[in-house]
Amino acid sequence: MRKGEISTELSLLALDFFYWFSRFEFCLKENGYLKSEITGQKAEPGWDKFVERHARTYVLTAEAAELLAAPPDRQVVGDGLALEWVPVGFHNCSSDLAKVVRAVKTVRNNLFHGGKHGAAGWDSPQRTHSLITWSTAVLESLVELGDFRGDYERLY
Repeated sequence: MRKGEISTELSLLALDFFYWFSRFEFCLKENGYLKSEITGQKAEPGWDKFVERHARTYVLTAEAAELLAAPPDRQVVGDGLALEWVPVGFHNCSSDLAKVVRAVKTVRNNLFHGGKHGAAGWDSPQRTHSLITWSTAVLESLVELGDFRGDYERLY
């Protein structure tokens, strides 16, 4: 989609998703879910640690099931450095939580990095709307799972 073709509603939905995604990553760091615990390393959110801790108690929501049934594609390097789109893979995900986290992070990456020409369905505002809506709802369920509500909604 070209910028001029994006509706105000979809723009606001994407902004809202980015806001809540970044708030969730803040919550991960604030609650000790760090990619590295080595002094001096960058403070990056530890999504894998969150998944490891909560995988057994996670229950798929309706929105998470929708996201897994119609997941986003991801961009890969093809022959001759051509950029190609392939379905996001779940083959090495050991839990439903790992799958939904991968899908939500892929939606975020696809939105943030732009340049989606050639991606099946990417120019479809309805598909983009669904992916963002499902992903935002999944973040809400992860907030409950991690007991992050206070940090997630804290006003500054």
